[in-house]
Amino acid sequence: MDTIDTSVDYSDFYLLIVDDVPLNLLLIQKMLSKFNFKVKTASHGQQALDLIDQEKPDVILLDLMMPGIDGFEVLRRLRAKPETSDIQIVILSALNSNDDIVKGFQLGANDFITKPIIMDKLLASVVKQLEICKEKRNK
Repeated sequence: MDTIDTSVDYSDFYLLIVDDVPLNLLLIQKMLSKFNFKVKTASHGQQALDLIDQEKPDVILLDLMMPGIDGFEVLRRLRAKPETSDIQIVILSALNSNDDIVKGFQLGANDFITKPIIMDKLLASVVKQLEICKEKRNK
């Protein structure tokens, strides 16, 4: 995984992983923890929204298919609020039809990664989103 810039202190960034499958949460969290990201997890949409109200993450890795409030609705709600509209959001989903991908981007996703997740691809996307966060912080 040579996509990580070792000169960057990634512990300054907060990532939220939202997925209703515990194994997905565990695998992604374990991979990201190698790089000292501050990582929290949520197992459903309402829990994610509650966590975001407490502390705004830099990047959200968001599953779409969840019981209750699905990922599309979480994305819609986050983009509708000024205080959360600028969060970098990467969709992680088994939904891979053109309609689902287009809908995700229309609702404001910054990237869309289909499952099964290729960890190097996910890491590259996270780093790209964090670079955008870094630029925003430096303005």
